[in-house]
Amino acid sequence: MSEASGTTALFTNDAIVLGILTAILAAIFITQRSEKPFFKKFYTFVPSLLLCYFIPSILNTLGVIDGQASNLYFVASRYLLPTSLVLLTLSIDLKGIMQLGPKALIMFLSGTLGIVLGGPLAILIVSTFAPELVGGAGPDAVWRGLATVAGSWIGGGANQAGMLEIFGASPDLFAAMVTVDVLIASVWLAFLLYGAGMAPKIDRIFKGDVSAIENLRVKVENYRLSIAKMPALPDTMAIIGVGFGATAIAHFGSDIITPWIQDNFPTMDRLSLTSPFFWLISIATALGLGLSFTRARTLEGVGASRIGSLLLYVLVATIGMRMDVMAVFQNPGYFLIGAIWMMCHVTIMLTVAKIIRAPFFFVAVGSQANVGGAASAPIVASAFHPALAPVGVLLAVLGYALGTYAAWFCGILMSVVAP
Repeated sequence: MSEASGTTALFTNDAIVLGILTAILAAIFITQRSEKPFFKKFYTFVPSLLLCYFIPSILNTLGVIDGQASNLYFVASRYLLPTSLVLLTLSIDLKGIMQLGPKALIMFLSGTLGIVLGGPLAILIVSTFAPELVGGAGPDAVWRGLATVAGSWIGGGANQAGMLEIFGASPDLFAAMVTVDVLIASVWLAFLLYGAGMAPKIDRIFKGDVSAIENLRVKVENYRLSIAKMPALPDTMAIIGVGFGATAIAHFGSDIITPWIQDNFPTMDRLSLTSPFFWLISIATALGLGLSFTRARTLEGVGASRIGSLLLYVLVATIGMRMDVMAVFQNPGYFLIGAIWMMCHVTIMLTVAKIIRAPFFFVAVGSQANVGGAASAPIVASAFHPALAPVGVLLAVLGYALGTYAAWFCGILMSVVAP
C-alpha cells in the first residue's frame, strides 16, 4: 500500500500502520494471559476487546496514524470481515440459533424503534433550551443532516447515502453529521464491549434468561472439543483456502448481482439491494452457513474460528483508528443531540429488556445490529463467545432491509418537530 496523501500523521504508510496495529493486538493478548498481579487485576476491570478498539483511537487522536486517510479499514471490512464470517459460521449450529427464541428479534426491533423515536425526541428536548442547535433552513436544516445519521444507525452506509439523496442535506452539514455518527456510535460500541465483560451481573439485575444462549455455547464448545486436533500446515492452508475462497465467491456474486439490480430494479436501493457491501456480507454469511452442513464443518477442529476471530480483531483495530476522541469539541452542539438520541435508544432497549427479561447479549447485539451493522455486530456478539457471532450477522442483514424505510420515517418525524 502506498503512503496516504493529504495527512499530517506521523505514520502514513499502511504497511507501517498495520504493523503497529498488529503489535498492539499482540501486546494486549500476551499481557491478558500474564500471571503478573497487575495484569490480572487490570483485565478484571478492562476487557481486552475494548483495548483493541480504544488504543488505536488514541493513536489516531494524537496524530500518530490517520484512520480516515488509511485504506486498512476498507481492506479489513471487504476482505477480512467476509472471510471471518465464513470461518465463524462454518461450524455453527443453525438449529441452536433458531432455538434462541424471539427475544433476539424483539430486542433488534426495539433498537430500531429507539432510533426512530430518539431522533425527534432529541430535537424536542434540545429545542427547549437551545433551539438554534436544531434549527436551520433549506439544505442546512439540522434535521436533514440528522436523517442521514438515522440511515446509518438503522442500516448502514448505503442507507445513510440514501437519506442524503432523499432529504438533501448540505455537504458541510453532512460532513459534521458523519463525525457525530462515527463518534457517538464508537463510544456506544465501547460501552457495549465493556458491558460484555459484566454480562452476568447485568443479567442478574434484569433477570435475563440466558439458558438458551448458554446451551448453544456449551453445545458448540463440546463439538469443538470432540473434533479438536493439533493443526498441521495443510489444515491451516485448508482454513485459509476455504475462508478467502468463499470471500472471492462472495465478491464475484456481488459484482454480478449489484449492477444487474441497479440496471433492472433501481428502486430496490430503498432496501439496500443495490449496495455491493450488502451482497458481499449476505453471500459470505450464506456460504458459511452452507458449509456448516458439509465436511468443511470439521475445520473447526483445527482452528477455523480462532483464525476467524484473529481477522475480526484486526477489523476492530481498524474501526478504532477511525475514531477521533477530540472531534466532540468541533461541533459540541451536534454531539449533544447525538448523545441524547443514543440515550433514548438505550432507554427503550433496556426497558423492553426488563419487561421481557431478555439477556444483555440480546440487548448488545440487537443494538449494534442497528447502530453498527454487519461490520461491528459480530464483534459485539463474539465478545460474549465466538460461537454467537452469526447471531449478530443475521440481525445486521435484517437492519439493511429495514434501514431506509425506518430512517425515512424518522426523518419525516424530525422535520415535523424541528423548530
